[in-house]
Amino acid sequence: MTRTAARVTAAVKVHGSGDTRVRALDGVTLGFEAGRFTAIMGPSGSGKSTLMHCAAGLDTLTSGKALIGDTELGALGDRKLTLLRRERVGFVFQAFNLLPTLTVAENITLPQDLAGARPDPEWIATLTGIVGLGDRLHHRPGELSGGQQQRVAVARALAGRPEVVFADEPTGNLDSRSGRQVLGLLGRAVHEMGRTVVMVTHDPVAAACADEVVFLADGRLAGRMPQPTTERVLDRLAACDRAEAAR
Repeated sequence: MTRTAARVTAAVKVHGSGDTRVRALDGVTLGFEAGRFTAIMGPSGSGKSTLMHCAAGLDTLTSGKALIGDTELGALGDRKLTLLRRERVGFVFQAFNLLPTLTVAENITLPQDLAGARPDPEWIATLTGIVGLGDRLHHRPGELSGGQQQRVAVARALAGRPEVVFADEPTGNLDSRSGRQVLGLLGRAVHEMGRTVVMVTHDPVAAACADEVVFLADGRLAGRMPQPTTERVLDRLAACDRAEAAR
């Protein structure tokens, strides 16, 4: 029996009111299987980032449920939700979000330090080796390339051994070579470390690195593609564009 690391049920998210009311999510029910790499794709305004933010507990649903494991996020107060995000969820963003005054090592262990937890030195050493930054631990982000900074962000997301890592356009600011390195790290996190990764992307090449692609359109689930390839993803996106143009 498959286990879901995160899921939403009948998820609705409404922004604004009156004439400016926008239904960003419109009744989405979707589970992200544990130990899998899932990409979320869709046109601009399809709701993909909103879905990720609500599933990760960074935003709240208007109605419906969002769960990490068996824990319903909407039932948690602010403090418990903060603790859950810190202890059970990892995040990677397009803009790296590293603290410029901290070293690479300090940025990687920052979530544990904030939680008052003692980082596992063997695990941190393993991570820094995997991301190829063992000789950069005492450098600051400003001394690193964009690709190196994003690799620090991936290591930080994995440092607390989270149940699921959410990545929002993690290769959006990177050149193709650095992007491939980051996608390779996320894939290794899934297939070698047993983590779960959910990634929002607009890039068919990035999506093809996932085990499955989920497509959204107009805030609704528009399909799923197991074992994606770049060509199949491009064909699917083109079909979505044609359907949208025909409406």
